[in-house]
Amino acid sequence: MASTELATRPPESGDPRPKGGRLAIPRNAWRALTSMRTALILLFLLALAAMPGALLPQRSLNQQLVDQYFTDHPSIAPLLSRLGFFDVFAAPWFAAIYLLLMISLVGCVLPRTIEHAKTMRAAPVATPRNLGRLPHHGSATLDVGPEEAAERVRHRLRGWRKVETATGSGRTISAEKGYLREFGNLLFHLSLIGLLVGFGAGKLYGYGGQVIVLADGGQFCNTGILGYDSFQAGLRVDGTNLQPFCVRVNDFEASYLPDGQPESYRASIGYQTTDDLNAGRVDQWRPYPLEVNSPLRLDGSRVYLINHGYAPRFTVTFPDGQKRTGEIQWQPVDATTYLSQGATKFEPPGVTDEEKRRTSQLAITGLLAPTSSGGQVVTSVFPALRDPEVAVDVLRGDLGLDDGRGQSIFEVDQSKIDSGQLKQVARANLVPGQSITLDDGTIVTFDDVRQWVALQISHDPGQDTVLVFAVLMLIGLGLSLSIRRRRFWARLTPTADGTRTVVEIGGLARTDRAGYGEEFDRLRADLLDAPHTGAEVDGSGADGPNTAAKDG
Repeated sequence: MASTELATRPPESGDPRPKGGRLAIPRNAWRALTSMRTALILLFLLALAAMPGALLPQRSLNQQLVDQYFTDHPSIAPLLSRLGFFDVFAAPWFAAIYLLLMISLVGCVLPRTIEHAKTMRAAPVATPRNLGRLPHHGSATLDVGPEEAAERVRHRLRGWRKVETATGSGRTISAEKGYLREFGNLLFHLSLIGLLVGFGAGKLYGYGGQVIVLADGGQFCNTGILGYDSFQAGLRVDGTNLQPFCVRVNDFEASYLPDGQPESYRASIGYQTTDDLNAGRVDQWRPYPLEVNSPLRLDGSRVYLINHGYAPRFTVTFPDGQKRTGEIQWQPVDATTYLSQGATKFEPPGVTDEEKRRTSQLAITGLLAPTSSGGQVVTSVFPALRDPEVAVDVLRGDLGLDDGRGQSIFEVDQSKIDSGQLKQVARANLVPGQSITLDDGTIVTFDDVRQWVALQISHDPGQDTVLVFAVLMLIGLGLSLSIRRRRFWARLTPTADGTRTVVEIGGLARTDRAGYGEEFDRLRADLLDAPHTGAEVDGSGADGPNTAAKDG
């Protein structure tokens, strides 16, 4: 009955409970997150999550390819878009994996770094009691006293970290070498953290963008995001405090193989640094030959040459004699022949009536062939500007320039054509110098073709940090893989008469014994195989017992 009462009695409020019970769940979760297995799993998930970014077009790189994917795959494209597969590296799930991986790596690396730091400073362990059980060992009786034998061991172990201990009538010497291995491990792990910090700084404070600049004098100044055609800002960049510099494209030259494949792109540019602009040297340009694999580096930014194209120049002479000239880049639609499409838009000058002005806008749309095939159907047969020709439609009406909505510079709003607000008033194939006259007397002249270049501007304040820590990480990895940590012990015991010394030696490699047998044989030969060694010699090399000794 008493046992039943004890079994059913509720626990008293003062009963001791396991310490840290409330912290057990978060503590175990942290240990699981910062384990090496979790870090490897997250690294695999990150690589897996990045695959859609490599296989599918990305909006941050090429919106047109994304639109084309929607056209080609109308059933699956909306689902992929909702899952963020067209903005993989900006998707919340990708950022979550990346953040967890960083936390896991830092939580895993820091304790190991502390452990390696302690190991690197640790003294050699004490001499084992039975040196004969080590993989490498030997013993001999030398015809010298204990002090002379100890001096011989000290001299031979120069460069080793040594600890000498007196034991009764004799002494022991513990030595260890290869501490740079732990330094390599320490350097590798610290560099890994530094690498993550560098990447993080680049994501926070870096930015990049693309801009199209006309050759033969076109300029771009990095003073704000309005000068870019597309801009990707870091998390801490608002686009108002960019490092100022200017670039002017003086000339562009492209060379091609006979089959039309590009051989080289070269832009002759001038640039002005921040110091030049601050000093007021706005008329002085520093020359630089910009090529595809030779970016311009200045003020912490890099300017890349990534593409080129053509911009036809049209002059519109209105019935009242006023002229307007338009020159804007057209978009290549064939990367092999650089057949390009685009739209050059005009507003009539001197029209004060708002309705008339809005309905009298002009657009010249069509195709540009840098080397025309001739004939009624214009197409391009070579990417170089050898025989340019355009096939254009002239549209008149409301272009939607005042609607307040953004529209592509390469085309007109198709809905305006479908609704009848834009009407075709002329169609013609033109070579430079030719004109076409519209029904109201307006003359459209195809003047010439000018080249443009596409520049990529990248600013990454963490790039130097990433480079330094990447090199240090490789150095640390090389040290940890190439240096062997090995231990050596010697026990010196004088004989009964004190005139001779029994020397026992033993060696052990901490990680891999490969190669240590030869080094130990040299040590044994220098210490034991001397002319004044006694008759009693015993030794075992790499073929001895492979039993590790206990440190103690």
